[in-house]
Amino acid sequence: MKQLSSQFAVLKLCKLMKTSRSAYYAWLKRPAKLITAEQLSLYRRAKVIFEQSRNSLGYRTLHKRLCKEGFNVSAYAAQRLMAQLGLVVTQRVAYKVTTKRRHSDAVADNLLNQNFNPHVPNEVWAGDVTYLKTGEGWMYLAIVMDLYSRRIVGWHIDKRMTADLVSKGSVWISKIIVRLEYYLTTSSRKGLI
Repeated sequence: MKQLSSQFAVLKLCKLMKTSRSAYYAWLKRPAKLITAEQLSLYRRAKVIFEQSRNSLGYRTLHKRLCKEGFNVSAYAAQRLMAQLGLVVTQRVAYKVTTKRRHSDAVADNLLNQNFNPHVPNEVWAGDVTYLKTGEGWMYLAIVMDLYSRRIVGWHIDKRMTADLVSKGSVWISKIIVRLEYYLTTSSRKGLI
């Protein structure tokens, strides 16, 4: 603001910065505070500790860790330090288990026996269901892939994970099969096969 005050009116700058003119002039009269090397190392170390905790450390734990490292800082000072540095704790959301370990549904046999390298296209298709975080919340994605070409041959996204989700992902496959059957029958009629 001080640099821009020669080009723009102080009143407009204060409105833009959402502060009063009296606060701006009081700040101008106040002598500049110099930070000591010890304070600078405290700031840097506090920021590193906070980032290592993935933004989950509160001021009490930060105070304990800084004291362990030899910094002479009170809990209140650690709280002020977090506010000065803009360190805001983000609460972790508890992990929601989405798979049922004990269910009455039939489990499919392992027909591949870990052999994921078919020799011809469309010999083996594999599918999987995963969930994605979107702007609309959690969405479930069912994918069907041809293991020979590694191309996605079918997929479907839904808000709920149901058996219908997988079958809708397989709709593309049924369309491919219909086209393939049509090609095979027309080719055999023409004598190409």
